[in-house]
Amino acid sequence: MQNNIQQLAKLIRYYILTSTTEAKSGHPSSSLSATDLMAGLMFNGFFKTDLEDHENPNNDRLIFSKGHASPLFFALYAVAGKISEKEMLTLRKFGSRLEGHPTSAFPYTEVPTGSLGQGLSVGLGMALNAKKDKLSYKTYVLLGDSEMAEGSVWEAMASASFYKLDNLVAIVDVNRLGQRGETMLGFNTEIYKQRAESFGWNAIVIDGHNVDEITKAYQQASLSADKPFMIIARTLKGKGVSFIEDKDGWHGKPLSAEELKLALVELGEVDKSLVGEIVRPESSKYQVASIKPGTMQFTNYENGKMVATRKAYGNALANLVEVDNRVVVLDAETSNSTYADSVKKNHSEKFVECFIAEQNMVGMALGFARRGKVPFVSTFAAFLTRAYDQIRMSALAQSNIKFIGSHAGVSIGEDGSSQMGLEEIAMFRALPETVVLYPSDAVSTEKLVWEAAKHQGNVYIQTTRKEANILYSSKYQVASSKEEGNLTQHEFKIGGSCTLKLSTSDVVTVIGAGVTLHEALSAYEDLQKEGINIRVIDLYSVKPLDLESLKKAAMETKNIIVVEDNHSEGGLYEAIVGGLASVSDLSSYKVASLAVTKMPKSGKPEELLAFEEIDKNAIIKQVRQVVSRQ
Repeated sequence: MQNNIQQLAKLIRYYILTSTTEAKSGHPSSSLSATDLMAGLMFNGFFKTDLEDHENPNNDRLIFSKGHASPLFFALYAVAGKISEKEMLTLRKFGSRLEGHPTSAFPYTEVPTGSLGQGLSVGLGMALNAKKDKLSYKTYVLLGDSEMAEGSVWEAMASASFYKLDNLVAIVDVNRLGQRGETMLGFNTEIYKQRAESFGWNAIVIDGHNVDEITKAYQQASLSADKPFMIIARTLKGKGVSFIEDKDGWHGKPLSAEELKLALVELGEVDKSLVGEIVRPESSKYQVASIKPGTMQFTNYENGKMVATRKAYGNALANLVEVDNRVVVLDAETSNSTYADSVKKNHSEKFVECFIAEQNMVGMALGFARRGKVPFVSTFAAFLTRAYDQIRMSALAQSNIKFIGSHAGVSIGEDGSSQMGLEEIAMFRALPETVVLYPSDAVSTEKLVWEAAKHQGNVYIQTTRKEANILYSSKYQVASSKEEGNLTQHEFKIGGSCTLKLSTSDVVTVIGAGVTLHEALSAYEDLQKEGINIRVIDLYSVKPLDLESLKKAAMETKNIIVVEDNHSEGGLYEAIVGGLASVSDLSSYKVASLAVTKMPKSGKPEELLAFEEIDKNAIIKQVRQVVSRQ
């Protein structure tokens, strides 16, 4: 088998070199260093997958965390017979599924990679999914030595050993040279081993170009018990081409046509008829997780009861996991504040404690999502900002993750500015195909959690710490009982809004969400006493917007005031103005913004809302100014 692996590795190198030279860009040297490692994995009986059924739940999973080695990734599948030589020469060209870094355009890509330091977290999620579903597949992750400087890698390593994931194998390509020179540790592979072992992993150091050592390493990995396994491979960047081998200055640089000729002579004759055989996994019966027959039960909230939307989120989760087997809940050691512990208490098998490691948590969620689960990821909204790159990559993966950020806005009070989520609406709005929801009471929160679960794609739901009045009927009809009172009827949907106050004499439309909607309703009551009518809209769907209702309100009242417990940049105001500009003439009405513009500080919620001028008094003042102008 050794000679066969060597011949396959030679063919892989041929495809790496010719495709990058044809593309006039790419990372051949980084691909060449890991060629023997990957050939030994895929074509020596260790990697088990059915290439005709990539979504087979028993397939082993391979993640190229060092995504710039995409020429190697694609060359592996060329040797496996899934990419022709002609298609290999389309690498990096517009319209090709062989992009500069792996994306879902190529069907064997598990997740898009290229932003370094994220692949191990995704692999961790996939490996933990296998444990929970009692599946036999293993997850392999190829990492570069440069990305071992990323903290998210070590977050993943700590979590993997905590969960005893002996079905997770990390392969570190220690080729010494990064983008601009030597890496932090160079060829000091023993330090990598010591660090891995201190994090609770089994680890081995090998020559990454010695087929026998590679084979023995994978054999040991397959026998690892209760611990993840790390193969630390000393390699040479540019291996196989002497004039670039282990030389600086060749990162992300293809060979010229003349250099390619020299390299191919050195490589020697290749047999293009070779096809690398991959072992198929053992067949196994498996029932795909799905929504159970029936529908979710909703909590019957009493009229007059004050309930924080974060608490309603916990109630919604507890009900949701009863009907949707796909749901898995991840939380970053905040579950007693986000109320995700409602699942932890009663369905611990569907709960994953991620500790204070938000980057790793989001990466894990992507791994679960790629294996068919619907992850609900919760923490304080402010702490999601540190995982923004992972969130961004999940959007590029067109994943199906539900992010919940609690403790949003200055209304959290005394905890102070470091705990206040003020940027997340803007952050999630900027991501492609991502829904942004902002419920204002317990009923709307539960309904929107259900809508989020049914929606295919990423969703962000922002919840608040402060308790709030119930605004809506728990049922889809107007409540008639004395206990419920005359609550508003509304069937919540993504892309909708609800006009809570409306008359033919409205002089202003006030739009709010979360805490500020309640301030707008308080302002409405006070302004009524002055004979001033305002329209009040609950903008619970921030992306997509209910442009029809917004345009109608703008044209009928000629004045809009947007009040939000967020920074104005990228928040509700800019979403509304940008949306309206696409469907109407902005010069025919005025849009004003009340938002967080001062440096927040500790204080009571009411004090902070007043300080930032987003409370009912600020709304009344703004409305009076509009009336005086008229």
